[in-house]
Amino acid sequence: MTPVISESQRDQAYREFRQIVGDAWVYPAGRTCDRYYDVYSLSEGDDRNIAGAVAPDSSAEVQAVVRAAARHGLPLWPISRGRNLGYGSGEPVLAGSIVLDLGRMNRILEVNERTGYCVLEPGVSFFDLFDHLQKNRIALWPSIPGHGWGSVVGNALERGLGAMPYGEHSTKLCGLEIVLPEGDVVRTGMGAMQNSRCWHQHQAGFGPAWDQVFQQSNFGVVTRAGMWLMPEPEATMQTRLRLENVEDLEWMIDALAKLRLRNVIEHPVTVGNFLHEAAVLSRRSDWFNGAGAIPEDTVRIVKETLGVGEWNLSLMFFGYPEIIECQAQIVRRTLEPLLGARLEFDRWNRNEPIERSAATLPGSQGLQTARWLGGRGAHVNFSPVLPPEGLFALGFAKQVQQRFAEFGLDYCASYTVGQRQIYNINTVLFDQDDVSSVIAAKRLMQALAHDASALGLGEYRTHIRFMTEASSAFDFNDHALRRLNERVKDALDPAGILAPGKSGIWPRKYRE
Repeated sequence: MTPVISESQRDQAYREFRQIVGDAWVYPAGRTCDRYYDVYSLSEGDDRNIAGAVAPDSSAEVQAVVRAAARHGLPLWPISRGRNLGYGSGEPVLAGSIVLDLGRMNRILEVNERTGYCVLEPGVSFFDLFDHLQKNRIALWPSIPGHGWGSVVGNALERGLGAMPYGEHSTKLCGLEIVLPEGDVVRTGMGAMQNSRCWHQHQAGFGPAWDQVFQQSNFGVVTRAGMWLMPEPEATMQTRLRLENVEDLEWMIDALAKLRLRNVIEHPVTVGNFLHEAAVLSRRSDWFNGAGAIPEDTVRIVKETLGVGEWNLSLMFFGYPEIIECQAQIVRRTLEPLLGARLEFDRWNRNEPIERSAATLPGSQGLQTARWLGGRGAHVNFSPVLPPEGLFALGFAKQVQQRFAEFGLDYCASYTVGQRQIYNINTVLFDQDDVSSVIAAKRLMQALAHDASALGLGEYRTHIRFMTEASSAFDFNDHALRRLNERVKDALDPAGILAPGKSGIWPRKYRE
Protein backbone atom coordinates (compact mmCIF):
# COMPACT_ATOMS: atom_id res chain seq x y z
CA MET A 1 0.00 0.00 0.00
CA THR A 2 1.52 3.32 -1.11
CA PRO A 3 0.01 6.80 -1.50
CA VAL A 4 -0.87 7.95 -5.01
CA ILE A 5 0.96 11.28 -5.30
CA SER A 6 2.20 12.89 -8.49
CA GLU A 7 5.77 14.04 -8.86
CA SER A 8 4.63 17.64 -9.26
CA GLN A 9 2.63 17.45 -6.00
CA ARG A 10 5.66 16.15 -4.15
CA ASP A 11 7.97 18.76 -5.67
CA GLN A 12 5.63 21.59 -4.73
CA ALA A 13 5.29 20.27 -1.17
CA TYR A 14 9.07 20.08 -0.82
CA ARG A 15 9.43 23.66 -2.01
CA GLU A 16 6.98 24.72 0.68
CA PHE A 17 8.78 22.64 3.32
CA ARG A 18 12.06 24.40 2.45
CA GLN A 19 10.42 27.78 2.79
CA ILE A 20 9.14 26.78 6.24
CA VAL A 21 12.17 25.09 7.85
CA GLY A 22 15.08 26.00 5.56
CA ASP A 23 16.91 23.96 2.92
CA ALA A 24 19.18 22.26 5.47
CA TRP A 25 16.26 20.62 7.26
CA VAL A 26 14.50 18.96 4.32
CA TYR A 27 15.94 15.57 3.39
CA PRO A 28 15.14 13.92 0.05
CA ALA A 29 14.73 10.18 -0.22
CA GLY A 30 17.96 8.22 -0.27
CA ARG A 31 20.99 7.88 1.97
CA THR A 32 20.11 11.00 3.97
CA CYS A 33 17.09 9.10 5.29
CA ASP A 34 19.01 6.03 6.44
CA ARG A 35 18.89 7.29 10.04
CA TYR A 36 15.13 6.71 10.13
CA TYR A 37 15.02 3.09 9.04
CA ASP A 38 14.39 0.33 11.54
CA VAL A 39 17.70 -0.44 13.22
CA TYR A 40 16.44 -3.99 13.80
CA SER A 41 14.74 -4.44 10.46
CA LEU A 42 12.58 -7.46 9.71
CA SER A 43 12.89 -6.88 5.97
CA GLU A 44 14.24 -9.77 3.94
CA GLY A 45 15.63 -7.41 1.28
CA ASP A 46 16.57 -3.76 0.84
CA ASP A 47 13.18 -2.12 1.34
CA ARG A 48 13.47 1.68 1.04
CA ASN A 49 10.01 2.97 1.82
CA ILE A 50 10.68 6.50 3.11
CA ALA A 51 9.96 9.30 0.62
CA GLY A 52 11.98 11.89 2.56
CA ALA A 53 12.02 13.80 5.82
CA VAL A 54 11.46 17.29 7.20
CA ALA A 55 12.70 18.57 10.57
CA PRO A 56 10.83 21.58 12.03
CA ASP A 57 12.18 23.55 14.99
CA SER A 58 8.97 24.83 16.60
CA SER A 59 5.28 24.20 17.02
CA ALA A 60 4.59 26.94 14.48
CA GLU A 61 6.80 25.20 11.92
CA VAL A 62 5.03 21.89 12.63
CA GLN A 63 1.71 23.64 11.93
CA ALA A 64 2.95 24.97 8.62
CA VAL A 65 4.44 21.63 7.54
CA VAL A 66 1.26 19.75 8.43
CA ARG A 67 -0.88 22.24 6.49
CA ALA A 68 1.37 21.96 3.44
CA ALA A 69 1.29 18.15 3.58
CA ALA A 70 -2.52 18.19 3.85
CA ARG A 71 -2.83 20.46 0.80
CA HIS A 72 -0.77 18.08 -1.31
CA GLY A 73 -1.93 14.79 0.20
CA LEU A 74 1.51 13.75 1.47
CA PRO A 75 1.49 11.30 4.40
CA LEU A 76 3.65 12.33 7.37
CA TRP A 77 5.14 9.99 9.97
CA PRO A 78 5.92 11.96 13.17
CA ILE A 79 8.82 10.78 15.33
CA SER A 80 10.34 12.27 18.45
CA ARG A 81 13.89 10.91 18.17
CA GLY A 82 13.34 7.70 16.20
CA ARG A 83 14.80 5.48 18.93
CA ASN A 84 11.79 3.19 19.33
CA LEU A 85 14.09 0.16 19.22
CA GLY A 86 12.41 -3.23 18.96
CA TYR A 87 9.22 -1.59 17.73
CA GLY A 88 10.31 -0.05 14.42
CA SER A 89 12.76 2.76 15.28
CA GLY A 90 11.75 5.80 13.17
CA GLU A 91 10.34 3.93 10.20
CA PRO A 92 6.74 4.54 9.05
CA VAL A 93 4.01 1.95 8.63
CA LEU A 94 3.01 3.25 5.20
CA ALA A 95 5.57 3.06 2.40
CA GLY A 96 6.06 6.42 0.71
CA SER A 97 5.57 8.46 3.89
CA ILE A 98 7.65 11.50 4.80
CA VAL A 99 9.20 11.42 8.25
CA LEU A 100 8.27 14.43 10.40
CA ASP A 101 11.39 14.54 12.56
CA LEU A 102 10.87 16.46 15.82
CA GLY A 103 14.42 15.85 17.07
CA ARG A 104 15.41 19.51 16.69
CA MET A 105 12.68 20.43 19.17
CA ASN A 106 14.83 19.44 22.13
CA ARG A 107 14.24 22.19 24.68
CA ILE A 108 13.52 21.69 28.36
CA LEU A 109 10.95 24.45 28.70
CA GLU A 110 10.35 24.34 32.44
CA VAL A 111 11.21 22.39 35.58
CA ASN A 112 9.09 23.02 38.67
CA GLU A 113 10.86 21.51 41.67
CA ARG A 114 8.20 22.55 44.15
CA THR A 115 5.38 20.57 42.54
CA GLY A 116 7.57 18.03 40.74
CA TYR A 117 7.08 18.38 37.01
CA CYS A 118 8.92 19.33 33.85
CA VAL A 119 7.73 20.59 30.46
CA LEU A 120 9.58 19.12 27.49
CA GLU A 121 9.65 19.18 23.73
CA PRO A 122 9.67 15.77 22.04
CA GLY A 123 13.36 15.86 21.10
CA VAL A 124 14.54 15.83 24.74
CA SER A 125 16.24 12.52 25.55
CA PHE A 126 16.50 10.80 28.93
CA PHE A 127 20.22 11.69 28.94
CA ASP A 128 19.30 15.36 28.36
CA LEU A 129 16.77 15.49 31.18
CA PHE A 130 18.92 13.58 33.68
CA ASP A 131 21.96 15.74 32.96
CA HIS A 132 19.93 18.95 33.27
CA LEU A 133 18.55 17.94 36.66
CA GLN A 134 21.94 16.86 37.99
CA LYS A 135 23.85 19.88 36.64
CA ASN A 136 21.36 22.32 38.16
CA ARG A 137 21.06 20.39 41.44
CA ILE A 138 17.32 20.00 41.03
CA ALA A 139 16.02 17.45 43.54
CA LEU A 140 13.84 15.51 41.08
CA TRP A 141 14.48 12.07 39.59
CA PRO A 142 13.22 10.95 36.17
CA SER A 143 12.14 7.39 35.52
CA ILE A 144 14.34 5.95 32.78
CA PRO A 145 13.73 2.93 30.50
CA GLY A 146 16.25 0.47 29.10
CA HIS A 147 18.29 2.98 27.13
CA GLY A 148 18.70 6.72 27.50
CA TRP A 149 18.87 7.82 23.85
CA GLY A 150 15.11 7.80 23.43
CA SER A 151 12.66 10.66 23.82
CA VAL A 152 11.09 11.21 27.23
CA VAL A 153 7.85 12.41 25.63
CA GLY A 154 7.87 9.81 22.86
CA ASN A 155 8.42 6.97 25.30
CA ALA A 156 5.51 8.12 27.46
CA LEU A 157 3.22 8.46 24.43
CA GLU A 158 4.11 4.87 23.48
CA ARG A 159 3.38 3.73 27.07
CA GLY A 160 6.98 2.82 27.81
CA LEU A 161 8.11 1.47 31.17
CA GLY A 162 10.86 2.17 33.70
CA ALA A 163 11.92 0.50 36.93
CA MET A 164 11.23 3.28 39.46
CA PRO A 165 8.02 4.33 41.22
CA TYR A 166 7.03 6.60 38.31
CA GLY A 167 7.84 3.79 35.90
CA GLU A 168 4.50 3.59 34.08
CA HIS A 169 5.44 6.66 32.07
CA SER A 170 2.16 7.32 30.28
CA THR A 171 0.43 7.81 33.63
CA LYS A 172 2.80 10.70 34.43
CA LEU A 173 1.90 12.79 31.39
CA CYS A 174 0.03 15.93 32.43
CA GLY A 175 -0.94 18.52 29.85
CA LEU A 176 -0.11 18.27 26.15
CA GLU A 177 0.21 20.72 23.28
CA ILE A 178 -0.89 19.14 20.01
CA VAL A 179 -0.89 20.19 16.38
CA LEU A 180 -3.93 18.61 14.73
CA PRO A 181 -3.81 17.18 11.19
CA GLU A 182 -5.31 20.33 9.65
CA GLY A 183 -2.83 22.57 11.49
CA ASP A 184 -4.86 23.79 14.46
CA VAL A 185 -3.23 23.76 17.91
CA VAL A 186 -4.93 22.55 21.10
CA ARG A 187 -3.79 22.23 24.69
CA THR A 188 -5.28 19.54 26.87
CA GLY A 189 -6.46 19.57 30.47
CA MET A 190 -6.18 22.83 32.37
CA GLY A 191 -3.96 24.14 29.56
CA ALA A 192 -7.10 24.76 27.52
CA MET A 193 -7.40 27.93 29.62
CA GLN A 194 -5.43 30.98 28.58
CA ASN A 195 -2.64 31.57 31.15
CA SER A 196 -3.60 28.47 33.16
CA ARG A 197 -2.02 28.21 36.62
CA CYS A 198 -2.44 24.41 36.93
CA TRP A 199 -1.78 23.00 33.46
CA HIS A 200 0.84 20.49 34.55
CA GLN A 201 -0.44 19.76 38.05
CA HIS A 202 -3.94 18.46 37.24
CA GLN A 203 -4.44 15.84 34.53
CA ALA A 204 -8.15 16.06 33.76
CA GLY A 205 -9.25 19.66 33.28
CA PHE A 206 -12.96 20.13 32.57
CA GLY A 207 -15.01 17.89 30.30
CA PRO A 208 -13.56 14.96 28.32
CA ALA A 209 -9.87 14.28 28.99
CA TRP A 210 -7.95 14.02 25.73
CA ASP A 211 -4.41 13.23 26.83
CA GLN A 212 -4.84 9.47 26.39
CA VAL A 213 -6.45 9.95 22.97
CA PHE A 214 -3.08 11.14 21.67
CA GLN A 215 -1.15 8.17 23.09
CA GLN A 216 -0.29 5.52 20.47
CA SER A 217 -2.60 7.33 18.02
CA ASN A 218 -2.35 9.27 14.76
CA PHE A 219 -4.79 12.01 15.74
CA GLY A 220 -2.21 14.78 16.23
CA VAL A 221 1.45 15.74 16.69
CA VAL A 222 2.48 16.35 20.30
CA THR A 223 4.86 19.32 20.35
CA ARG A 224 5.24 19.73 24.13
CA ALA A 225 4.23 17.79 27.20
CA GLY A 226 4.22 18.04 30.97
CA MET A 227 5.74 15.09 32.83
CA TRP A 228 5.58 14.43 36.56
CA LEU A 229 8.95 13.63 38.17
CA MET A 230 9.65 11.87 41.46
CA PRO A 231 11.02 14.05 44.29
CA GLU A 232 14.52 12.97 45.22
CA PRO A 233 14.10 10.54 48.14
CA GLU A 234 15.85 10.87 51.47
CA ALA A 235 17.02 7.27 51.19
CA THR A 236 16.80 4.14 49.05
CA MET A 237 17.12 0.41 49.67
CA GLN A 238 17.58 -2.30 47.07
CA THR A 239 18.16 -6.03 46.85
CA ARG A 240 18.74 -8.53 44.05
CA LEU A 241 16.98 -11.92 43.92
CA ARG A 242 17.75 -15.11 42.01
CA LEU A 243 15.19 -17.87 41.52
CA GLU A 244 16.64 -21.19 40.45
CA ASN A 245 13.62 -23.07 39.10
CA VAL A 246 11.19 -22.33 36.27
CA GLU A 247 8.24 -23.03 38.60
CA ASP A 248 9.39 -20.30 41.01
CA LEU A 249 7.76 -17.79 38.69
CA GLU A 250 4.33 -18.82 39.96
CA TRP A 251 4.75 -18.02 43.65
CA MET A 252 6.91 -14.96 42.98
CA ILE A 253 4.29 -13.40 40.70
CA ASP A 254 1.58 -14.04 43.28
CA ALA A 255 3.67 -12.52 46.07
CA LEU A 256 4.68 -9.49 44.02
CA ALA A 257 1.12 -8.90 42.85
CA LYS A 258 -0.08 -8.75 46.45
CA LEU A 259 2.71 -6.38 47.48
CA ARG A 260 2.21 -4.14 44.42
CA LEU A 261 -1.55 -3.93 44.90
CA ARG A 262 -1.02 -2.70 48.46
CA ASN A 263 1.78 -0.29 47.44
CA VAL A 264 4.29 -1.99 49.72
CA ILE A 265 6.42 -2.14 46.56
CA GLU A 266 5.84 1.06 44.61
CA HIS A 267 7.75 0.41 41.40
CA PRO A 268 7.09 -1.95 38.46
CA VAL A 269 9.05 -5.13 39.20
CA THR A 270 10.66 -6.87 36.23
CA VAL A 271 11.26 -10.61 36.55
CA GLY A 272 13.59 -11.60 33.71
CA ASN A 273 14.56 -15.08 32.62
CA PHE A 274 18.18 -16.24 32.43
CA LEU A 275 18.67 -15.02 28.84
CA HIS A 276 17.30 -11.59 29.74
CA GLU A 277 20.50 -11.31 31.83
CA ALA A 278 22.93 -13.52 29.91
CA ALA A 279 22.41 -11.78 26.55
CA VAL A 280 23.65 -8.52 28.08
CA LEU A 281 26.77 -10.16 29.54
CA SER A 282 27.80 -12.54 26.76
CA ARG A 283 27.18 -13.87 23.28
CA ARG A 284 25.61 -17.13 22.22
CA SER A 285 28.85 -18.27 20.56
CA ASP A 286 30.53 -18.16 23.98
CA TRP A 287 28.39 -21.13 24.96
CA PHE A 288 26.84 -22.87 21.97
CA ASN A 289 27.18 -22.89 18.18
CA GLY A 290 24.58 -25.46 17.24
CA ALA A 291 21.26 -25.05 15.45
CA GLY A 292 17.96 -24.62 17.26
CA ALA A 293 17.23 -23.24 20.70
CA ILE A 294 20.06 -23.35 23.22
CA PRO A 295 19.83 -26.73 25.08
CA GLU A 296 19.09 -27.02 28.78
CA ASP A 297 22.46 -28.48 29.73
CA THR A 298 24.12 -25.42 28.19
CA VAL A 299 21.64 -23.14 29.99
CA ARG A 300 22.80 -24.64 33.30
CA ILE A 301 26.43 -23.85 32.46
CA VAL A 302 25.54 -20.27 31.48
CA LYS A 303 23.67 -19.70 34.74
CA GLU A 304 26.43 -21.15 36.90
CA THR A 305 29.18 -19.24 35.10
CA LEU A 306 27.46 -15.84 35.04
CA GLY A 307 25.79 -16.18 38.42
CA VAL A 308 22.25 -15.67 37.16
CA GLY A 309 19.11 -17.56 38.07
CA GLU A 310 16.33 -19.03 36.00
CA TRP A 311 14.48 -15.84 36.97
CA ASN A 312 16.08 -12.63 38.26
CA LEU A 313 14.68 -9.45 39.77
CA SER A 314 15.48 -6.39 41.85
CA LEU A 315 13.35 -4.85 44.59
CA MET A 316 13.76 -1.20 45.53
CA PHE A 317 12.37 1.28 48.03
CA PHE A 318 12.48 5.08 47.86
CA GLY A 319 11.54 7.62 50.52
CA TYR A 320 11.99 8.42 54.19
CA PRO A 321 14.29 5.91 55.96
CA GLU A 322 11.70 4.95 58.57
CA ILE A 323 9.04 4.23 55.95
CA ILE A 324 11.17 2.23 53.53
CA GLU A 325 12.58 0.16 56.40
CA CYS A 326 9.00 -0.81 57.28
CA GLN A 327 8.29 -1.67 53.64
CA ALA A 328 11.43 -3.80 53.51
CA GLN A 329 10.40 -5.65 56.66
CA ILE A 330 7.01 -6.52 55.13
CA VAL A 331 8.77 -7.80 52.02
CA ARG A 332 11.13 -9.87 54.17
CA ARG A 333 8.20 -11.34 56.05
CA THR A 334 6.47 -12.22 52.77
CA LEU A 335 9.35 -13.54 50.67
CA GLU A 336 11.96 -15.01 53.01
CA PRO A 337 9.91 -18.10 53.94
CA LEU A 338 9.42 -18.78 50.22
CA LEU A 339 13.04 -18.10 49.33
CA GLY A 340 14.48 -19.97 52.28
CA ALA A 341 17.06 -17.21 52.66
CA ARG A 342 17.40 -13.79 54.25
CA LEU A 343 17.17 -10.69 52.07
CA GLU A 344 20.04 -8.25 52.34
CA PHE A 345 19.56 -4.64 51.23
CA ASP A 346 22.01 -2.01 50.03
CA ARG A 347 21.21 1.36 51.58
CA TRP A 348 21.78 4.88 50.24
CA ASN A 349 21.18 8.25 51.86
CA ARG A 350 20.71 11.62 50.22
CA ASN A 351 23.97 13.49 49.47
CA GLU A 352 25.79 10.25 48.74
CA PRO A 353 26.73 9.68 45.05
CA ILE A 354 23.58 8.90 43.05
CA GLU A 355 25.41 6.01 41.36
CA ARG A 356 25.18 4.09 44.65
CA SER A 357 21.43 4.62 44.98
CA ALA A 358 18.57 2.57 43.61
CA ALA A 359 17.98 5.18 40.89
CA THR A 360 18.01 3.96 37.30
CA LEU A 361 20.67 5.96 35.46
CA PRO A 362 20.51 6.62 31.70
CA GLY A 363 22.64 4.23 29.70
CA SER A 364 22.68 1.82 26.78
CA GLN A 365 23.91 -1.44 28.32
CA GLY A 366 20.58 -3.15 27.65
CA LEU A 367 21.15 -2.78 23.91
CA GLN A 368 23.88 -5.42 24.21
CA THR A 369 21.07 -7.99 24.13
CA ALA A 370 20.78 -7.60 20.36
CA ARG A 371 24.38 -8.86 19.96
CA TRP A 372 23.49 -12.32 21.32
CA LEU A 373 23.37 -14.08 17.94
CA GLY A 374 26.21 -12.18 16.29
CA GLY A 375 26.07 -10.78 12.76
CA ARG A 376 23.82 -7.77 12.53
CA GLY A 377 22.06 -8.69 15.73
CA ALA A 378 18.52 -7.44 16.23
CA HIS A 379 15.37 -7.96 18.21
CA VAL A 380 11.64 -7.38 18.02
CA ASN A 381 9.31 -7.45 21.01
CA PHE A 382 6.04 -9.29 21.48
CA SER A 383 4.38 -7.56 24.43
CA PRO A 384 1.00 -8.79 25.67
CA VAL A 385 -0.64 -7.80 28.96
CA LEU A 386 -1.37 -10.64 31.42
CA PRO A 387 -3.44 -10.83 34.57
CA PRO A 388 -1.25 -10.83 37.73
CA GLU A 389 -1.83 -14.52 38.43
CA GLY A 390 1.18 -16.73 39.05
CA LEU A 391 -0.24 -19.98 37.70
CA PHE A 392 -1.42 -18.32 34.51
CA ALA A 393 1.90 -16.50 34.02
CA LEU A 394 3.87 -19.73 34.48
CA GLY A 395 1.67 -21.63 32.04
CA PHE A 396 1.95 -18.86 29.48
CA ALA A 397 5.74 -18.70 29.90
CA LYS A 398 6.01 -22.43 29.18
CA GLN A 399 3.74 -22.12 26.14
CA VAL A 400 5.74 -19.20 24.76
CA GLN A 401 9.05 -20.97 25.37
CA GLN A 402 7.78 -23.94 23.38
CA ARG A 403 6.90 -21.60 20.52
CA PHE A 404 10.42 -20.11 20.56
CA ALA A 405 11.90 -23.61 20.41
CA GLU A 406 9.54 -24.55 17.57
CA PHE A 407 11.06 -21.78 15.45
CA GLY A 408 14.62 -22.52 16.58
CA LEU A 409 15.02 -19.33 18.62
CA ASP A 410 16.23 -18.76 22.17
CA TYR A 411 13.61 -17.76 24.73
CA CYS A 412 14.23 -14.30 26.17
CA ALA A 413 11.46 -12.81 28.27
CA SER A 414 10.53 -10.62 31.20
CA TYR A 415 7.41 -10.22 33.31
CA THR A 416 6.95 -6.69 34.69
CA VAL A 417 4.44 -6.64 37.54
CA GLY A 418 2.36 -3.46 37.61
CA GLN A 419 -0.27 -2.60 40.17
CA ARG A 420 -2.93 -4.78 38.58
CA GLN A 421 -1.34 -6.32 35.50
CA ILE A 422 1.78 -7.90 34.02
CA TYR A 423 3.58 -6.44 31.02
CA ASN A 424 5.08 -9.52 29.39
CA ILE A 425 7.88 -8.53 27.01
CA ASN A 426 9.15 -11.43 24.89
CA THR A 427 12.32 -10.40 23.08
CA VAL A 428 12.69 -12.23 19.78
CA LEU A 429 16.42 -12.16 18.95
CA PHE A 430 17.45 -12.66 15.33
CA ASP A 431 20.32 -12.05 12.89
CA GLN A 432 19.54 -9.59 10.09
CA ASP A 433 22.29 -11.15 7.96
CA ASP A 434 20.53 -14.53 8.05
CA VAL A 435 17.33 -14.57 6.00
CA SER A 436 16.15 -17.77 7.68
CA SER A 437 16.56 -16.09 11.08
CA VAL A 438 14.50 -13.08 9.95
CA ILE A 439 11.76 -15.33 8.58
CA ALA A 440 11.70 -17.36 11.80
CA ALA A 441 11.34 -14.17 13.87
CA LYS A 442 8.39 -12.94 11.80
CA ARG A 443 6.63 -16.29 11.89
CA LEU A 444 7.19 -16.58 15.63
CA MET A 445 5.68 -13.12 16.17
CA GLN A 446 2.60 -14.13 14.19
CA ALA A 447 2.25 -17.41 16.08
CA LEU A 448 2.58 -15.68 19.46
CA ALA A 449 -0.07 -13.12 18.50
CA HIS A 450 -2.45 -15.92 17.50
CA ASP A 451 -1.82 -17.84 20.75
CA ALA A 452 -2.27 -14.77 22.92
CA SER A 453 -5.51 -13.74 21.23
CA ALA A 454 -6.92 -17.24 21.77
CA LEU A 455 -6.26 -16.76 25.50
CA GLY A 456 -7.90 -13.34 25.61
CA LEU A 457 -4.61 -11.44 25.77
CA GLY A 458 -3.88 -8.27 23.79
CA GLU A 459 -0.63 -6.41 23.21
CA TYR A 460 0.04 -3.07 24.87
CA ARG A 461 2.68 -2.13 22.29
CA THR A 462 3.97 -3.65 19.07
CA HIS A 463 6.30 -3.28 16.10
CA ILE A 464 5.11 -1.17 13.13
CA ARG A 465 4.94 -4.29 10.95
CA PHE A 466 2.35 -5.90 13.22
CA MET A 467 0.18 -2.92 14.22
CA THR A 468 -2.83 -3.77 12.06
CA GLU A 469 -2.78 -7.39 13.23
CA ALA A 470 -2.46 -6.36 16.89
CA SER A 471 -5.42 -3.98 16.64
CA SER A 472 -7.51 -6.71 15.02
CA ALA A 473 -7.35 -8.75 18.23
CA PHE A 474 -9.53 -6.11 19.92
CA ASP A 475 -12.65 -7.50 18.28
CA PHE A 476 -15.56 -6.93 20.70
CA ASN A 477 -18.82 -6.09 18.89
CA ASP A 478 -17.39 -6.47 15.41
CA HIS A 479 -14.31 -4.35 16.21
CA ALA A 480 -16.33 -1.49 17.64
CA LEU A 481 -13.23 0.19 19.08
CA ARG A 482 -11.48 0.19 15.70
CA ARG A 483 -14.58 1.67 14.09
CA LEU A 484 -14.65 4.41 16.74
CA ASN A 485 -10.97 5.15 16.12
CA GLU A 486 -11.64 5.37 12.40
CA ARG A 487 -14.50 7.83 12.89
CA VAL A 488 -12.32 10.06 15.05
CA LYS A 489 -9.47 9.77 12.52
CA ASP A 490 -11.67 10.76 9.59
CA ALA A 491 -13.10 13.71 11.51
CA LEU A 492 -9.74 15.10 12.64
CA ASP A 493 -7.72 14.16 9.55
CA PRO A 494 -9.99 14.31 6.48
CA ALA A 495 -6.96 14.38 4.16
CA GLY A 496 -5.64 11.20 5.82
CA ILE A 497 -2.06 12.45 6.00
CA LEU A 498 -0.95 11.88 9.59
CA ALA A 499 0.74 8.52 10.30
CA PRO A 500 -1.56 6.25 8.26
CA GLY A 501 -1.66 2.79 9.83
CA LYS A 502 -0.30 3.87 13.21
CA SER A 503 -1.73 1.47 15.84
CA GLY A 504 -3.83 -0.09 13.08
CA ILE A 505 -5.79 3.12 12.46
CA TRP A 506 -6.16 3.77 8.73
CA PRO A 507 -7.77 6.84 7.13
CA ARG A 508 -10.78 6.35 4.89
CA LYS A 509 -8.85 6.60 1.63
CA TYR A 510 -6.75 3.56 2.60
CA ARG A 511 -9.74 1.56 3.79
CA GLU A 512 -11.80 1.95 0.65
